[in-house]
Amino acid sequence: MAYNCYLFGVLMPETPGKLTLKIKGKNSTLTLLNEGEINILKSPGLTEITLPLTFPMLTGSRPPEYYLGMLEKAKTERQTTQFIMTRTSPAGKLLFDTNIKVSVEDYNIAENAEDGLDVSVEVKLKQYRDYGTKTVTVKTAITHSGSAGTKTATVTTERSAATAPKATTYTVKSGDTLWGIAKKYYGNGAQYTRIYEANKNKIKNPNLIYVGQVFTIPL
Repeated sequence: MAYNCYLFGVLMPETPGKLTLKIKGKNSTLTLLNEGEINILKSPGLTEITLPLTFPMLTGSRPPEYYLGMLEKAKTERQTTQFIMTRTSPAGKLLFDTNIKVSVEDYNIAENAEDGLDVSVEVKLKQYRDYGTKTVTVKTAITHSGSAGTKTATVTTERSAATAPKATTYTVKSGDTLWGIAKKYYGNGAQYTRIYEANKNKIKNPNLIYVGQVFTIPL
């Protein structure tokens, strides 16, 4: 079975030797008088991922500094990313994939003589759930005598999830251009700027995109 791992829309240079996903439970156990223990079931917590990666020093298409730079930028600029792991059978059939929006929590860099010049990194990721903000407006009614009367509060949601912009993802293949991808989704290659604007953290030059990059396609 073949594995492909993507972070920040970039295919990682080597398949991780192992992958650990921890789904944290938030259940509570209480002890009732004369009844013993009971379990209060609650929604699960955020998934935690431990991802060991190896960045080749000499044999990779990009140096280790390229990938380490992405991790550092995610921490310093508080960026989130999609963690994608695809699994393919020996016959080339896509089996299933893991696709989770995550934040980079920690990463440890290790250099071991047994690994030669390669750089080993253990990355700890945590599932990220989008959340919205609300505005509360408090109005005080004034009585005929001029004194303050009843107070009312109105809660306004900044943006409903139903009106959030829709998007899909696209994995760059050999021969692709932003113009061609835009034509595929929008029917007009000149709309490539929509894809570029949505993926500025991955695209330095609109004329240079790479096989394996995963782009967000606004719809």
